[in-house]
Amino acid sequence: PDQAEDGNIEYKLKLVNPSQYRFEHLVTQMKWRLQEGRGEAVYQIGVEDNGLLVGLSEDEMRASLKTLRRMAEKVGADITVLREREVDYDSDVPRKITEVLVRKVPDNQQFLDLRVAVLGNVDSGKSTLLGVLTQGELDNGRGRARLNLFRHLHEIQSGRTSSISFEILGFNSKGEVVNYSDSRTAEEICESSSKMITFIDLAGHHKYLKTTIFGLTSYCPDFAMLVVSANTGIAGTTREHLGLAMALKVPFFIVISKVDLCSKATVERTVKQLERILKQPGCNKLPLLVNSDDDAVTAAQQFAQSPNITPIFTLSSVSGENLDLLKVFLNILPPLTNSKEQEELMQQLTEFQVDEIYTVPEVGTVVGGTLSSGICREGEHLVVGPTDDGKFLRLKVCSIQRNRSACRVLRAGQAATLALGPFDRSLLRKGMVMVSPEMNPTICSVFEAEIVLLFHATTFRKGFQVTVHVGNVRQTAIVEKIHGKDKLRTGEKAVVRFRFIKHPEYLKIGAKLLFREGVTKGIGHVTDLQAITTTENGLEESLGPGQLSF
Repeated sequence: PDQAEDGNIEYKLKLVNPSQYRFEHLVTQMKWRLQEGRGEAVYQIGVEDNGLLVGLSEDEMRASLKTLRRMAEKVGADITVLREREVDYDSDVPRKITEVLVRKVPDNQQFLDLRVAVLGNVDSGKSTLLGVLTQGELDNGRGRARLNLFRHLHEIQSGRTSSISFEILGFNSKGEVVNYSDSRTAEEICESSSKMITFIDLAGHHKYLKTTIFGLTSYCPDFAMLVVSANTGIAGTTREHLGLAMALKVPFFIVISKVDLCSKATVERTVKQLERILKQPGCNKLPLLVNSDDDAVTAAQQFAQSPNITPIFTLSSVSGENLDLLKVFLNILPPLTNSKEQEELMQQLTEFQVDEIYTVPEVGTVVGGTLSSGICREGEHLVVGPTDDGKFLRLKVCSIQRNRSACRVLRAGQAATLALGPFDRSLLRKGMVMVSPEMNPTICSVFEAEIVLLFHATTFRKGFQVTVHVGNVRQTAIVEKIHGKDKLRTGEKAVVRFRFIKHPEYLKIGAKLLFREGVTKGIGHVTDLQAITTTENGLEESLGPGQLSF
């Protein structure tokens, strides 16, 4: 393919002894590519600008790599050779192409940050795979690797994840894995990594579906990893999780685990089964089976450019087979949003979504969540809400932590925990937002959304109660009106008016929406809000739904 002006991939034919002026130009170009990839760029040497694979002789290649190293030193980046391949030309001298990863941590942050949600059916080996990746030791086949990930006693006893846990995996600038193996602490991992991958371990069991949906909607993962067990194939909640990732437009890749338990034929059958589902008209994905390092590099680059490609890995957490391919893939995987979008978000007013609330001794109340826009600094004054009666309360951010190490400034799109000092915990709940006081936030009890009904047993009509998920908001709502229709059947589209039954929430127009009730499921987006101003609020309180107003 032709070289794109934007994006972080640069084609270079050769870089042999450039003049000073040319060298400066090359360095500026490298800075631009790094900015486009938010700290990462890929250089393909021996390739013309139009994508023609020419290849270089050994001396030319050595000289070109030397120049590339000089360029990287100049901008303060590190380089790693991803792969070399020979080009078949008619010449007698073997010619090679080299692909190089250039990585530089941006000046304003400690590390590059990617969030990967982990999905899959119960007992497909999600927690074990994460245990092996983050602890650096293989599993014994009876669940030793995952014990460090569990948060509750009942999870250890039943071996099932019921809450959302976070695990971190670092890569240093040379592309080597940094994890807990050398008895490092989380802070040490943060300090010695130039790229951090945060895995969000979600629950596979059907009983915990609401927790899984909450994890996908509120933590805004960049990618999802769907884990399928080789011996059971596609079973239980696998299809549902696949559907959730597609509905929320999260690009996903697939890992087939437990290949040490079954024959080659069984693994192939599972792969074929997956490929068939991915190629269905509803999915329209292009499966790409990864068998070598070369495939893993290709997969990571293709996957970031076109979300239709779905890489498939086959590996084992016990024998460690093909585990390295997954690490290579994760190391090269670039972030999806480019620097421009992030800068635009940072210029808006501060808005932080509250996902979790804790009380920490000697610190006070602590909230965890994601900063969706703006910048948040230590000591800043914000307002949090809406409370049950639709008010916003003032508070001060005392300190900020990211990935368990202290942090001064939080930028848009980053997840963190904020300490609020002596603020009363009982006033907070999941689904609230913390915004800058001048934002004058709009809240609503009644909103409209354009929805598609994915599955429903009978017909979906007025008066129906469903649980609505919008970002970190999760509440029961009543269907007040379906525009232009009396009822909806599976697969139909409509604009529907919902009313929250408990308290008003902070919503935005255009936000993705997911709702469920028993087996009913639907997706859509918010199209219209009936905003409540704080003065009307008091009035609405006094005339509750049960009383008559004269």
